[in-house]
Amino acid sequence: MRYEVYQLARKYSLSFCQLFLDCPLESCLQRNCLRSQPLPDETICLMARKIEVPNPEKNTWEQNSLILKSVECTSEDNLQVINLLATALENPEKQAEDNTEQKETDRAICAASILHQADQAFRRIVSQIMKDVKDKHICPSKMKILAEELNKLKAEFLEDLRQRNLQSNEFVTNTITSFQQATDNIVKKVFLLNEHTVFSS
Repeated sequence: MRYEVYQLARKYSLSFCQLFLDCPLESCLQRNCLRSQPLPDETICLMARKIEVPNPEKNTWEQNSLILKSVECTSEDNLQVINLLATALENPEKQAEDNTEQKETDRAICAASILHQADQAFRRIVSQIMKDVKDKHICPSKMKILAEELNKLKAEFLEDLRQRNLQSNEFVTNTITSFQQATDNIVKKVFLLNEHTVFSS
C-alpha cells in the first residue's frame, strides 16, 4: 500500500515521505485494553505481524523515511519530523523515465491487487463458515476455538502469498481452493473435538 502511494506521488511529481511510529506489541496490547471497546488481542498480534517497517537499504523509494519510538516523544523527535517534511517538500518525486521501472510499478500494483482479492475471498469463506456453524448452535468456547484457528490459517495463507511473485490470477484461484479445503479440515477437527468432549462428559 505504501508503494502505491509513492507511485502516485511520483506520477504527479509530488513530495513523499514516511513517518513510522514503532510501538512494541506489549504497549499496543496495553493501550488496546484501555479502549472503551477493545479489539481482540489476536487482531492486534496479527496486525503487528503484517506491518512492515520502512527499509531504505532494500527499497530506494523509502529513503525519505523516519522511524520513531511511539512510547517516547522528545523535542528532538519533533525537530526530526519537521526536517523530514521540509526535505520532502523541497525534493518532490520525479516521474519515471523508463519503461522498466513502470513495469516494476505495474507488477507491484498487480500483486497488491491480487493479494487484496485473495484476502477478501478468505474473509468471505471464514465468515460463511462461522455463520453456518453458529446455526448449528455450537457452544461459544468451540466457536472461539474455530475462529482462532481459521484466522490463524488465513494469516498463514496471506503471508505465503506475500512471499511469492504474484502475477497470475489462476495461481490465486488455486490457493483459494486450497484454503477452502484447509478450512474444511479445521472445521472437522473442531467438530470431532466437540463430539469427543460430549461423549467424555
